[in-house]
Amino acid sequence: MLTAVLASPVVMFASGSLLSESSTSCSPASGRNPAVQPAASQSARNSIPANYLALFQSIGRQYKVPWVILAGIGKVESDDGQSTLPGVHSGANAFGAAGPMQIGIGGAAGNEWGGAPVHPASEKVNGVATDANGDGVASVYEPADAIAGAAKYLLEHGVLSNVDQAIFAYNHLESYVQTVLYWARLYAHGGYSVNPVTLVSAPQCVPGVGHDPNNAVATAIAYAEQQLGKPYQWGGTGPDAFDCSGLVMMAYRAAGIDIPRTSQEQWAWGPRVSAASVQPGDLVFFAGSDGTRTSPGHVGLVIGSGLMIEAYATGFPIRVAPYTDRDPVGFTRPWAHSGVSAGG
Repeated sequence: MLTAVLASPVVMFASGSLLSESSTSCSPASGRNPAVQPAASQSARNSIPANYLALFQSIGRQYKVPWVILAGIGKVESDDGQSTLPGVHSGANAFGAAGPMQIGIGGAAGNEWGGAPVHPASEKVNGVATDANGDGVASVYEPADAIAGAAKYLLEHGVLSNVDQAIFAYNHLESYVQTVLYWARLYAHGGYSVNPVTLVSAPQCVPGVGHDPNNAVATAIAYAEQQLGKPYQWGGTGPDAFDCSGLVMMAYRAAGIDIPRTSQEQWAWGPRVSAASVQPGDLVFFAGSDGTRTSPGHVGLVIGSGLMIEAYATGFPIRVAPYTDRDPVGFTRPWAHSGVSAGG
């Protein structure tokens, strides 16, 4: 999807840890509960039209995509349908994108919608076209249909394992990604509505427990497990919200081991271990949105069986997720650092 970015503030974030994960019971991403979505902040309630806010939230729940990501895209693309630019309410923009979510219907943007911009819902097409409001028509100009189509597009492009990558696929500009994430963070500051009945915290969902190399690792993993379901917050170190490096730092602090604050510093601090010798308690690193392979921007805590506990991204609660299919940069073992006593 190639779209023109509407004027909106772009906030570039200082280095720290950011993004990067997957879904249910004791399976990959068991910490990600689809019933857990950010509550709307005052900024969201003040700036998003009520009908759009309701749609972002309901469709986010339905497709298990954080509604704040959908709302960030809706804000940037059309000011939630309030823009009068060509293509928002009829026709297409210069790149061939249309509707309030600016989904490609032809031209340089390609026909990501599938079929005609407005067609019978019964018509089979290759694309994200959806009849979300049940009126029998899939219309790229209808807010419900367009938002659902955007959710499908994000899922197809891996939003559950790489938020930045999925948003970048929507519009191939790094500034676009940062602007969408700016709005998502602003909209998510209302906190989280968490249903404690459905949060995953059973010991059997953390396979590393009981097979840890020492007491320090067991303590660190137990601490991280206790945070499952809490919200991601950039710069957060608890107790109510965390970012990725803040979570692993506090987990090891609970075990009496002080490690650096950011993922980049944690990677440099080491010591490194090979993928073949990874154990529960090791840290696994990824390039992340605010880092590179030489200075990774995302980190998780290995718990065994190819899984980690991670604070993934804005809109996602802390969860259990697989790391083996995420192209890790490498691994470190904090408890084996010189001068650290991990206990028996």
